[in-house]
Amino acid sequence: MLPGQVRLGRILGIDIGLHFSWFIIAALLTMSLAGHLYAVNPAWPRGLVWTAAGLTALAFFAAIVLHELSHAAVARARGVPVRSITLFALGGVAQMKRDAADAATEFWMGLAGPVASVVIGAAALGLASALGWHFDATPQTPGMVMLVWFGFINITLAAFNMIPGFPLDGGRVLRAFVWWRTGNQVRATRVAAVLGQIVAVGFITIGFLSFAFAGNFSGIWLAFIGLFLIGAARSAVLETTLMEGLRGVRVGDVMSRDCVTVDRGTAVADVAEQVLRTGKRCFLVTDAGHVTGMLTPQDLRAVPRDRWNATQAAEAMKPVGRLHQIGAGEPVAKALDAIVQEDVNQLPVLEEGQIRGVISRDHILRLIAARAELSM
Repeated sequence: MLPGQVRLGRILGIDIGLHFSWFIIAALLTMSLAGHLYAVNPAWPRGLVWTAAGLTALAFFAAIVLHELSHAAVARARGVPVRSITLFALGGVAQMKRDAADAATEFWMGLAGPVASVVIGAAALGLASALGWHFDATPQTPGMVMLVWFGFINITLAAFNMIPGFPLDGGRVLRAFVWWRTGNQVRATRVAAVLGQIVAVGFITIGFLSFAFAGNFSGIWLAFIGLFLIGAARSAVLETTLMEGLRGVRVGDVMSRDCVTVDRGTAVADVAEQVLRTGKRCFLVTDAGHVTGMLTPQDLRAVPRDRWNATQAAEAMKPVGRLHQIGAGEPVAKALDAIVQEDVNQLPVLEEGQIRGVISRDHILRLIAARAELSM
């Protein structure tokens, strides 16, 4: 998940989180809704007003979750796994485990969220109309005021997200179009991200001026959105450039084949001594000639130092069955994703069903650095 957020739980196997800015925006939104209700009818009880405002704010953020889940549904249907959803301000970000494979997938993924918001908004306004509200009339009850507001804010959310700047949905649609026209995903991402940063700077500027000279608290809201968009746009460019730099490289091209074999009964202290003496970081633990697990410096650190002499390699190792393994013919980008997801420093690499080496974060970083030097 993205940094600076709180994890809420999982829906359909997808992590749901709140970006830190959400709490500020939620407070501003609730105050704004309460002020709107007071403006409609100052005689309404204070408790009723704040309860209605709070419930409507929560309903709005539930609608944002549905907006993002629609992206996830299209992504999964087209073979793109979804890792998490982060809610922020007037929207959210669905983090995919990998980019869309083609421009068409990117287009439909980007369009799905706004379509969902329009459907939600139209349904709310349709219900309000069925209950007696007319488009040119002012709602007369707190419930009707909030239902109408909920309808219009979801349609506004759809329009806002279609602004052509990454990572907004409109930016994804724009990226899909440029990708389709040029056949270059990295170039398309940079174009959409640059526009996203221009849009973000505009939001920050307008928000600051609105608050500074007009005392408009919604300006703070807009400025926070701008700050988030700038960071997300930069991250998108870096991630896409990184993945492009790894394109075409296989794990077998990068992995290290110099793992040391140690017997299951070897003391952890002896393995640590080899680490210090040789700098080796990969030890395959064997039993009667068969590899049963792997031992790394990370596993050694998990054993109390005063137990190193009394602890055997078999006790400290990760058994083969618990290792996240990867084939030598797999893309390096897949190995990097697995390393990040499993929060490990290296993965054992399989060739012909046997562990033949490892690929580590260091291997991948060195590859990226070497390619960057050649491209300068």
